[in-house]
Amino acid sequence: MEEESDTRKINNSFLREHNYATEADIISTVEFNSSGELLATGDKGGRVVVFQREQESKSQPQRRGEYNVYSTFQSHEPEFDYLKSLEIEEKINKIKWLPQQNAAYFLLSTNDKTVKLWKISERDKRPEGYNLKDDDGRIRDPSTITSLRVPVLQPMDLMVEATARRVFSNAHMYHINSISVNSDYQTYISTDDLRVNLWNLEITDRSFNIVDIKPANMEELTEVITSAEFHPQQCHTFAYSSSKGSIRLCDMREAALCDKHCKYFEEPEDPSTRSFFSEIISSISDVKFSHNGRYLMTRDYLTVKVWDLQMENKPLETYQVHDYLRGKLCSLYENDCIFDKFECVWNGSDSVIMTGSYNNFFRMFDRNTKRDVTLEASRENSKPRAILKPRKVCVSGKRRKDEISVDSLDFSKKILHTTWHPHENIIAVAATNNLYIFQDKVN
Repeated sequence: MEEESDTRKINNSFLREHNYATEADIISTVEFNSSGELLATGDKGGRVVVFQREQESKSQPQRRGEYNVYSTFQSHEPEFDYLKSLEIEEKINKIKWLPQQNAAYFLLSTNDKTVKLWKISERDKRPEGYNLKDDDGRIRDPSTITSLRVPVLQPMDLMVEATARRVFSNAHMYHINSISVNSDYQTYISTDDLRVNLWNLEITDRSFNIVDIKPANMEELTEVITSAEFHPQQCHTFAYSSSKGSIRLCDMREAALCDKHCKYFEEPEDPSTRSFFSEIISSISDVKFSHNGRYLMTRDYLTVKVWDLQMENKPLETYQVHDYLRGKLCSLYENDCIFDKFECVWNGSDSVIMTGSYNNFFRMFDRNTKRDVTLEASRENSKPRAILKPRKVCVSGKRRKDEISVDSLDFSKKILHTTWHPHENIIAVAATNNLYIFQDKVN
């Protein structure tokens, strides 16, 4: 991402601003659908808000690209597990869209325990002229019916309905951290700390356990699964990451239980840099296949790494996200920020990667030019069509006018969730309870 030319082209096209005040309004996931026309967000209150891209009009061609609220619905409610005396949060952990097959849209949403399949459809006509019911819906006395009427469809105001079509529950002992739809569009996986389950989208009462790392004695537990994703083209291949900084690639054709991986990606640790925090900061918070299926991208606390599937012993590329925090790990440990789980995302052509940081900063790395840029999503630069300026963090010495000191970074403002339009340079960034959408400058 060229600092002088490219970043100036990124401008803020739209900001959905609310004066939120509650924990429930914090956005916990963002996801574009496969066409990029819809954008879904989930929050800690269990709600899903779907935004739809405005269609281009001849009178206002510049408005193309703005996203407006299309549908809002309550996906999950708080529950209580009476057997374990545990509260189950309503927070939406992940949303995944299914490819569109007809006029309706389908998405999967999950909280800690239950995955739901939602259908979002439009209605602009209503049937009228029933024989056995009157217009108010009351049942008519059959003896009063003297003639047969043919019901007709009358136009009405457009209504967007969200209905739960499937509920996939009772399959996870631990908290679900990720879901991923298979390229066969018939199955998906749900992943918790110790297990990966394979589901058929049509069957809700049965799933197949394909990875189980739970030891016979829980005291021997040394790592947990942090994320998992299907290969974008090979329906038998998936990858999962661990809290020890490793990624395992599995082939479901080899065995019903994928306990043995076919590839194992891990970077050897440099003994000279080992510290108390080494294991915590090496934990992988997100794993993503590139669109072409050749690479894997992983995010740990300080870096983003790109792995070639043909090379297991070391990453192909390593990008420092906020290396200036390396000297502040002690205070980040004390305020629990060191356990934050940042996501990472590819652009449509796999040439640029994006991930979040603190102080509402997010980072972009151009894999071809090796340039990187830091941008800020904040209310100050949230005016429509405002051009984003690159930000720089000063680590030590004299601070320049346009730089920000590492000591003045706000760690309560963090960008954990980001998504990139599948075909265009449009990105969505969740900053606490605000959703920012930026796009390339429209000339």
